[in-house]
Amino acid sequence: MKYLVLMYADPAATAAMTAEERADVFRRHEALHRDLDGSGEILNGAGLAYPEDTATLRGTPDGPVTTTDGPLVAATEQLTAYYVLDCETPERARAIAERVVDFHVVAVEVRPIHDSFGMDHDSD
Repeated sequence: MKYLVLMYADPAATAAMTAEERADVFRRHEALHRDLDGSGEILNGAGLAYPEDTATLRGTPDGPVTTTDGPLVAATEQLTAYYVLDCETPERARAIAERVVDFHVVAVEVRPIHDSFGMDHDSD
């Protein structure tokens, strides 16, 4: 089963990190990749730009699409990075995700990925 691991941090705290703190975060992610190298469990992942570099598009069934600057939700913690995992169990995905929670990444969501975009399909 595939899982999306969404990592959240405070962008202001990220910007204020020392070079040593940034190096520590980099080492932790590098170690995770090294430990899982060859397992096929990490499929993809990346860090994301700061929220102020984000555009949010909204639409309604009968109206035009509007664009605003900034993330969807104004909050202290913002989505900052992600991994796509392929794991045998939800527990395994959570165990991998646990390794990225630290002084910088303060919350992590682990969400199953459905090929059908999470929508029900009628067989008719």
